[in-house]
Amino acid sequence: MGIQNFSQLLIFGSFIALVGWTITNQLGRTQIQVKSREDWLIDVAGLTIQGILIPLLQATLVCWIYQHLLPNQQGYLKISLIPTFIISFVVVDYLYYWNHRLLHTKMLWKVHQVHHTVTQMDVLGTSRNTLWTSLLIIYLWIHTLFLYLLADPTGYLLGVSLTSALDLWRHSSLIIPESSWLYQFLSSWLILPQDHAWHHCREVHNYNYGANLKIWDKLHGTYYESEKLPSIIGIPISLNLFQKLLFPFS
Repeated sequence: MGIQNFSQLLIFGSFIALVGWTITNQLGRTQIQVKSREDWLIDVAGLTIQGILIPLLQATLVCWIYQHLLPNQQGYLKISLIPTFIISFVVVDYLYYWNHRLLHTKMLWKVHQVHHTVTQMDVLGTSRNTLWTSLLIIYLWIHTLFLYLLADPTGYLLGVSLTSALDLWRHSSLIIPESSWLYQFLSSWLILPQDHAWHHCREVHNYNYGANLKIWDKLHGTYYESEKLPSIIGIPISLNLFQKLLFPFS
């Protein structure tokens, strides 16, 4: 099996597993039942954009741009597996931290606000966004750049697929009990669903921007920790369906 096929399988398998858990879990079934028709439409559109259109865009237009900007650099970087994984899972994660913070500034908040309308941690809402918001997220550009520059992208693709799988889990309601050994092992360094739930909390703002690692939030004073889950998730916005999907400006 090629590394690209393995990467796609890991992401798709994680999504299917989390959807399956949601369906078999009482809380998850309730969340699905109360989801409005409009939310279903936005969520399915977002998942389609993220799962199909963005990879297609990376493989065609964005790659074409780099071929013209850097015609002699394709496969130029000869870096082994572990360093390329670290670049993907750690270095790009730090860049995403600042990208995410920028989306929460007054200048760009309106194009990110739809993502924060989710009222429950739900894997189906992972990619809820205005349809073109992905163009402003560094993953589209920097992943394609490294895949273009690296002679062997195996380690980098492993980091990309793990980051994507964790993103799906982070937006789900599959919470690790604090009493478990797994929680004790992961909680000090990995962003967990309960951490990201506080990022979506209506009561607490501007915390937990990280994707993979907690170190960035801790380093820059934006980490919020609580033993409890937030009581209210999601923000109300006065936009119609067209605005949410295409023009998120009131």
